[in-house]
Amino acid sequence: MLDANIKTQLKAYLEKVTQPIEIVASLDDGDKSREMQALLQDIAALSDKITLTEVRDDAERKPSFSLNRKGANMGVRFAGLPMGHEFTSLILALLQVGGHPPKAEADVIEQIRNIEGRFEFETYISLSCHNCPDVVQALNLMAVINPNIRHTMIDGALFQAEVDARKIMAVPMVFLNGEHFGQGRLELAEILAKIDTGAEKRVAEKLSAKEPFDVLVVGGGPAGAAAAIYAARKGIRTGIVAERFGGQVMDTLGIENFISVKETQGPKLVAALEEHVKQYEVDVMSLQRAAKIVPGDLTEVLLENGASLRAKAVIIATGARWREMNVPGEQEFRGKGVAYCPHCDGPLFKGKRVAVIGGGNSGVEAAIDLAGIVAQVTLLEFADELRADAVLQKKLYSLPNVTVIKSAQTTEVTGTEKVNGLMYKDRVSGETHWVELEGIFVQIGLLPNTDFLKGTIELSRFGEVIIDDKCHTSVPGVFAAGDCTTVPYKQIIIAMGEGSKAALTAFDHLIRTSVQA
Repeated sequence: MLDANIKTQLKAYLEKVTQPIEIVASLDDGDKSREMQALLQDIAALSDKITLTEVRDDAERKPSFSLNRKGANMGVRFAGLPMGHEFTSLILALLQVGGHPPKAEADVIEQIRNIEGRFEFETYISLSCHNCPDVVQALNLMAVINPNIRHTMIDGALFQAEVDARKIMAVPMVFLNGEHFGQGRLELAEILAKIDTGAEKRVAEKLSAKEPFDVLVVGGGPAGAAAAIYAARKGIRTGIVAERFGGQVMDTLGIENFISVKETQGPKLVAALEEHVKQYEVDVMSLQRAAKIVPGDLTEVLLENGASLRAKAVIIATGARWREMNVPGEQEFRGKGVAYCPHCDGPLFKGKRVAVIGGGNSGVEAAIDLAGIVAQVTLLEFADELRADAVLQKKLYSLPNVTVIKSAQTTEVTGTEKVNGLMYKDRVSGETHWVELEGIFVQIGLLPNTDFLKGTIELSRFGEVIIDDKCHTSVPGVFAAGDCTTVPYKQIIIAMGEGSKAALTAFDHLIRTSVQA
């Protein structure tokens, strides 16, 4: 199952195991069970601390396997082969079950250990989803630490009947004790905040007690990370407060225009950014959404959890989010057929009919990727021509299961319990048409995350923060950078440059205001 190179690497990792591990596999006579059997036999052969037991009862999903430390009561189970993006989840689970210390703060581990109650988590994933491993790894860690917490990773493509019965049309999808718990990328702190009552208040009090920062960056994407690094290198007190580190880049699979790096993936780039930031004394405060900016001698950043942070200079780098169609049915069927990440959710639509809304590079790339998975792709573009690069259009038109409709204005998403089609208006003839399908992937650009700035900082008619060539905003001491601003061309490399520029301008501001004082 595993090639020689992977076995060599995995054997080196398993040398870190200090406690004996029991793997119990629930198998049947299917091909996937045989693949799982081969995988687990390979793993067990790499360490004398791992034993494998095979059972053929009706107690568990097949194929699936559990990991447990001998003499302990851990609830880590994988239903399906944890390969692809989930192979890392398997390795981490083996290490943690085997006694290797997790990379989590001591207070977080203690918080998990003290949670009371019974928690049975199930996470539906696809092996091509780059957000799913974060959720799986967080819940596995919790199951290792606290015996009251159990977690099962479920490959939605393998257990299609469950996916259909639970009407799952987006991953990762998490259930707790049989009820829907969350959808999309969830970080450990976010999960803990939802099940540990009182945690949010404790976090807010802790944040509010922090001393004022010299520079506080609001946003953790490429612009925010670059700003924090440039500020911290000046030796000044620097903080980042962000809803999630990496921002929109976490949802970007292929990156081929980041100069000097021929090809990478969004999550990989974000991991490198985070590692770089943490080399400096930057106070990173994740899972925090800004609610308001209050200008003053010390600018105050109010957070949605009630906390208040203060700083001599603030850099807004909140980036952008997926633009929505804003048509009837879109919100109602979000996660029930309406999706925004083809790489994550595409495998759930295997053999089905889907639409892609948008004819730019993102839309055409999505249609090309989906064409290899689904039965039929219909791409709808509002304009009379596609806007994607010529090479992408050539590839798109070569695919036999893709239909392109131009001058098409989507007017409604239809369905009952889940999507069954969409309505669009032909902008040339004025006629209305209905397309029968099971999924809709929206790829029509981005909106700046600046709603919390309205009435405080001058914004463009598109909601972007208006800045000059040195990243000044309309408020003294407040600067802005990246995709949330009026800077042209929303690109990762441009956002990084703008973030660096904003930090240098903020430092210059600090020098000048301190001299005046």
